[in-house]
Amino acid sequence: MTSASRALGLVLVALSALAWSLAGLFTRVIPLDSWTILAWRGIFAALGLALVVAIMERGRTLRVFLDMGAAGWSFVAVSGLGTVFFITSLKETTVAHVAVVYATIPFVAALLAWLALGERPRRSAIIASATALIGIVIMIGINNEGTIHGDLLAFGMTLCMAVLMVIVRRSPDIAIMPAACISALASALVCWPIAAAPLSVAGPDLLMLALFGLLVSAVGLAFFTLGARLLPPVETALLGSLDAPLAPLWIWLFFSEMPGGSTIAGGTVVFAAVLAYVAAEAARADPVLAQRQEPSTE
Repeated sequence: MTSASRALGLVLVALSALAWSLAGLFTRVIPLDSWTILAWRGIFAALGLALVVAIMERGRTLRVFLDMGAAGWSFVAVSGLGTVFFITSLKETTVAHVAVVYATIPFVAALLAWLALGERPRRSAIIASATALIGIVIMIGINNEGTIHGDLLAFGMTLCMAVLMVIVRRSPDIAIMPAACISALASALVCWPIAAAPLSVAGPDLLMLALFGLLVSAVGLAFFTLGARLLPPVETALLGSLDAPLAPLWIWLFFSEMPGGSTIAGGTVVFAAVLAYVAAEAARADPVLAQRQEPSTE
């Protein structure tokens, strides 16, 4: 891997995290019910992702959609469910709570990989998971800033995303972009009948929904997919987790909503656990760094 390709990968993954971090802001700014947001966001996201697939695959566009296989359709179903959990959680609890709960995804994914694939988690993952759980308890159990219902929805979203990681780990050749495109369209079709008068949406609200679907979903996923191909998994995970601290930052900047003390305390514990875990994995993946960190036997 050249330094130029690595730098490009870093920029693309960082931009994807920036795009994804705007989801909470869009959900707060758009004054519509969750089902209407999900319906229109799904339509625009599907259009954007279809365009990306057409550009990337050129003459094979239809073929990549037809050849997704069982793993691809599993990705479609779980991704659609996770999107519903995500948008509704942003309406039911604070953006900060959603961000902190989602930051635990490396540990949830490690647990699922152990149960589904037999990949025994390392001691560092177990310690970090226990620490993150303490942070979640501090955040949820001390104050009433968020809601239990909303926090559970956020965990449902996190669980779905962890399942997606296991699906991709088991089937690494899965066509993620086409699967995400169909998932977005399917979520729109499911949510449309439940939405409150979606055809009455127009003007600025429709523009914001278009930006939500195109920028956050289509552009974010495209950048992440392209960038992840140029970076080691540990660096991808580290940069991809930037959306968690950025999401509440946008709410603070635009709405002057500062997270409560327990949310900050619990979130700090969770983020510290995540960073420590990623650093440990990076040291393990880099033989030189790992050798430097081994205790001296002299």
